[in-house]
Parts: sequence; structure tokens; C-alpha cells
Amino acid sequence: MLNVRIALIGECMVELIKQDGEMMQGFGGDTLNTAVYLKRRLSGIPNDVAYVTGLGRDPFSDEMMAAWHAEGINTDLVSRSQSKLPGMYSVHTDEEGERAFHYWRSDSAARYWLEGMDISVLVEKLSHFNVIYLSGISLAILPTKSRETLFEGLAALKEQGCKLAFDNNFRPRLWASRAEANACHQQMLALTDIALLTFDDEQALWGDTDVESTLSRTQQFGVPEIVIKRGKAPCLVYFDGVTDAVEVEPVSKVVDTTAAGDSFSAGYLAKRLQGGLPIEAAKAAHSLAGCVIQHPGAIIPQNAMPKV
Repeated sequence: MLNVRIALIGECMVELIKQDGEMMQGFGGDTLNTAVYLKRRLSGIPNDVAYVTGLGRDPFSDEMMAAWHAEGINTDLVSRSQSKLPGMYSVHTDEEGERAFHYWRSDSAARYWLEGMDISVLVEKLSHFNVIYLSGISLAILPTKSRETLFEGLAALKEQGCKLAFDNNFRPRLWASRAEANACHQQMLALTDIALLTFDDEQALWGDTDVESTLSRTQQFGVPEIVIKRGKAPCLVYFDGVTDAVEVEPVSKVVDTTAAGDSFSAGYLAKRLQGGLPIEAAKAAHSLAGCVIQHPGAIIPQNAMPKV
């Protein structure tokens, strides 16, 4: 039987959402959202879904750890800072479910999870896993030295047979310049086995005018499996030299698009890691994301999850 062992690297923040005139507090972050939905989707097989990040020693951090444990997520690789706190963001959603974010994260504990860590130690910590997943945000929040350590560690893990999955999630404000972001994304894509790319982000980062440009460039980095997410439009899946378009199931009422892309990535990876074909994985991804956007917040209730 399959035994999926996947580590997801990134940042979870305190989430503030205004709903019905009241401010609700939760937790969210792109790779953490993916970790939760992935864990839920892998419940039928032996698995180890671990989250790799930095937290503080404060009540918010304690609540995050408790919530992750409740979801069954492995927190052995979460570093706890005595002096730093988790970041925070607020979400304001319009009548069509589109959201605007405001962040407080410039000195969050997640920026420092790799600080002072030797490459050999990083590789040893992650060598248990057969898949590593991270995003453009996972890279953007790190100081330059930590980012270099991460890249060297990922390269070593790939040589050992670990598969690397990358979601582009480009957020311009987190980067010193577009040139820096371009260079880091190129470096990551050169290591990537599965690329999960949002086309809007590729346009913002590279200036693409059509999806064919995105696909061609990503292929040139040597990525063997590419998924291009396009919102309501069909996603494109490239695998084994063939590109297919997979339709999106209609959604009657969009409540909140927060975590739409994150849950899509989880649905896709869960199906692939259980032996599903890429087209099957894309259909499963659309189904999960379509359910998530019909609920407020990043993480929907367990009982609201769609049937597998």
C-alpha cells in the first residue's frame, strides 16, 4: 500500500475576516491551507503530512499548533521562537466573493525558521519525506541567506530521489524587485517535478500575454508535469508530452475565493500521490476548490468537504 510522506514549507498567519459586521479570527496561509486539505484527502491511506515553518511562544502560536494537531498534521519540524510572533492578515470580501488582503508579516517568526541551520541538518530533517511542497511565498518571506540554504538543501534532496512540487503564488510586495523574484522562481523551477502555476501570477511575474508562453517557458526549465490554473476557465495539464484542458465544474454561489488555489493544489497532489492520472487529479482539484469557495475563510469545516 502507498505510504505518502510529504513536507510542506511556508507560513501560517492569524486570519481576520469581517463577516456580518463582526470580525472573526482564524488561521491561514497558502501552504498551510494546502497541508490541511491534503491531509484530509489522504485519510484513506498511510500518510505523513508535515508542516515546516516558524512560530512563536505566544497564545496564537499555541492555538495554531493545537489546530494542526487536530487535523493530524505532523508538527515536529515547526521551530518555536522566543522573540518572534506569527504574522497576521485581514480579508475583506466583495459581493462576488473576491477578496482584498492587508498583511502584518514583515518580522514574523516564519521568516526565521531556517536561520543558522546548516544545510546538512536541513537535509537530514527532510530526508524522511518523499515529496516536498512549497510556494513562491515560502521563498519570498525568507532572508537571502536562508533562501540560499533552502535551495542547496532542496537540490540535495532531489538527488536523493525526493520529488519537489511548487506553486508559484507570486506576491510582488514580498520581493525586493521583480528581478529577484524572477531569479528565485527560475532557480526553483529548475528543481521542480510538479509545477502548479496560477496564470494571473505568471502574467504579473513574467509579463505573459498568453498561456502558451507560460507553458513553453516552464517546459524549458525541464519541469515534467505542469498545471496552469486559470480561475473559472479550464486548467491546462501538461504531462508526458501531452497538454489537456480540464473543465471547471460550475459553482452556483461564490462566497469567498480565499484558498481556492491552495485547495486546488491539495486536490491535485492528493489524487496524484494515490496513483491517479493527471487529468483525474485536475478534476479532483476543481471539485475541491469549487467546494471551498462556497464557504467563508481559508479552511472549511471538515463536514463540508466534498465526497472523494
